[in-house]
Amino acid sequence: MDHIAAAGPYSAEAGYLLQADGDMVPSPGNRKDHSLTVDRRVRNLAGQDGPVAVPGSPWGQALGLRGFEGLRGYLVVTSRTRPTEAERSLLATLIRHTAAALSVAFAHRRRREEALELHRLREERAALQRQLIAVAAELAYRRAVHALMADVAASGGGEEAVTRALHGLTGLPALVEDRFGRLRSWAGPSRPDPYPEPDPVRQNALLNAAAREAGPARIKGRLIALVRPHGEVLGMLALVDPRGQADEHTVLALEQAATSLAPELAHLRNLAEVELRLHRELADDLLAGTDETSAYARSEAVGHDLHRSHYIVVVQWSDRTADDSFAQTVGRAASAVGMRSLLTRRADHVILLADDRPHARALYEALILETGAPSGSIGVSARCDSPDDIPQHYQEAQRALEVRRHSRKRYGTTFFDQLGLYRILGPGNDFRELEAFVHEWLGQLLDYDARNNSTMAETLARYFDCGGNYDETAASLAIHRSTLRYRLQRIREISGNDLANVEDRLNLQVATRVWKIVLGGSG
Repeated sequence: MDHIAAAGPYSAEAGYLLQADGDMVPSPGNRKDHSLTVDRRVRNLAGQDGPVAVPGSPWGQALGLRGFEGLRGYLVVTSRTRPTEAERSLLATLIRHTAAALSVAFAHRRRREEALELHRLREERAALQRQLIAVAAELAYRRAVHALMADVAASGGGEEAVTRALHGLTGLPALVEDRFGRLRSWAGPSRPDPYPEPDPVRQNALLNAAAREAGPARIKGRLIALVRPHGEVLGMLALVDPRGQADEHTVLALEQAATSLAPELAHLRNLAEVELRLHRELADDLLAGTDETSAYARSEAVGHDLHRSHYIVVVQWSDRTADDSFAQTVGRAASAVGMRSLLTRRADHVILLADDRPHARALYEALILETGAPSGSIGVSARCDSPDDIPQHYQEAQRALEVRRHSRKRYGTTFFDQLGLYRILGPGNDFRELEAFVHEWLGQLLDYDARNNSTMAETLARYFDCGGNYDETAASLAIHRSTLRYRLQRIREISGNDLANVEDRLNLQVATRVWKIVLGGSG
């Protein structure tokens, strides 16, 4: 890919390697600007060569890298000009040589893997021999470990008791983390203070690496055993062993401790799921409207004070589906910033019933840390003093979210009580009157756009969004300043309205806002 330009007027757009499971893995050197389009096209080729359309390049081709055993990958090449026959021939030769080199590389890798496997088998045989030699002592140690862990489990000591027992057996610091990497228990010296904040990407990589091992896995100075009683990872038990001192007896103790810990974590998980379900059912009923007396009683049962004033918070992230996983992410972020709330979700957003007014940016910034992306919008209702008013305030939060999503700064937090004029554009108003108002002031522009496939109405809306600033409006529309002047003049001619007239300007600005926010920007 680095030297493709030497073969002609070419650029390497992307490269892919075909894995054993049939998945196409993109090269780290792939260009990012067209990656989704190129990825989709390459996968749709189903092993054949074919053209690839890349904006700005008149010629693009996905070329298969094939060896003796079939397809090994793809190289996607674009050209500034249509290549000549000689240039195409040179490119084809380069592709053949690359495919041959890949075949050799794959063969070398297979040989390395076979050598590693042979080494593993030899090590396994040696371990079996050592086990046979020490079988009597190991069985005695096993009985002692099993008896100790059974006593710990019977005493109901939980995570703290398990880690203390494991530390006492092995002499190594023992710890329990939840599946997200947060510390739950530590026994022994050298505990980090503060304990490192987990990185979601690294934590997933660690769990995947540990899951691939048949038993405890040694990763970065730790001996790790996953706690997964029914296949699902509930947490991990680990020994801190940077010098590699752990022997087979230590591994045995760790495995027994993980087995003893599994019922405790499963029980805690079941309790958490029941509590979460009760919270969601209460939140759903409050949003739909429920009996006030029953709501107070149920909120007390789940430990939530419904007598306090509440704010309805609606969260939507553009690159995240509002599923249970994202709902848990929102819940963690809310807890991290001290929000006490009931949580539930809908098809495209997560809802918090918070018992205090959220900070203007705290939840948004906490969610950026959790998701790794700033592409989210949050709407917050006005203060709600009674459970009976929660459905209405839920609509306010949705309106605040919609205003934020259709504003120039799409990402961030918007409060309903700070919307000003946009508060009258909510779901409770007469849409027929709003549609009539839009038709009166924008109808001719919308009809013109529909007939000519133009964007006069959108240009006018963007002009108002930018405060009438020509340079900023032209930049946001990616057009030249003179083009914007021409469009505004055509808007005056088509609509018959004068943008210099204060009343016309106000009505047009409100009409564009109603058209975009309430009517969804539709014709």
